[in-house]
Amino acid sequence: MSSISIIGLGNMASALAHRAIAGGNAVEVIGRDQTKAKELAAAVGGAAVGTPGLAPVGEIVILAVPYASAAAVVSEYRDALHGKVIIDITNPMTSDFTGLVTPEGSSAAEEIARVAPAGAHVVKAFNTLFANVLADSPADVFIAGDDAAVKGRVSAFIKSLGLRPLDTGQLPMARALENAALLQMGLLAHSVQHTNFFLGVSLLS
Repeated sequence: MSSISIIGLGNMASALAHRAIAGGNAVEVIGRDQTKAKELAAAVGGAAVGTPGLAPVGEIVILAVPYASAAAVVSEYRDALHGKVIIDITNPMTSDFTGLVTPEGSSAAEEIARVAPAGAHVVKAFNTLFANVLADSPADVFIAGDDAAVKGRVSAFIKSLGLRPLDTGQLPMARALENAALLQMGLLAHSVQHTNFFLGVSLLS
């Protein structure tokens, strides 16, 4: 199984930590609020609590923070992320959920990759899943990244969660995944009253 560090203490961090522990992975949770981090680790059962600013122990580091702070978090850890796999789960949406805030022709994942240290590998994943769905449902997890071997490691981790990884291609495909999440928000706002998108219903076998 994998060694995972989750930076962030929100609903997605909690859902990922629970599934990761249940899948037999070693999990470290990291957040600036140490009391909340300890509460999350206790709720998960078996997770360690990391110290903000110190090198994450996990081989895979999940950025479960808002996009607005993601680049700053990566810059803070900088060389401590050398050789790590960084999973970006962020969605860079405007406050009214009608557009994206990333530069034209880019994505959150690509912007994060630009500030990541040499030797770190950024993979987009989980951004099209809502926390309540991730917590207890089977689902497809779309991933995008430039290194096939790294995506293989991420896929193995995803499978340990009881989910199905689907490789969408190189890291620029994160643009499509982030637009898919924006589409989901539009559906929620205008026509669909649930969050059960992409629940293992892919036509791919």
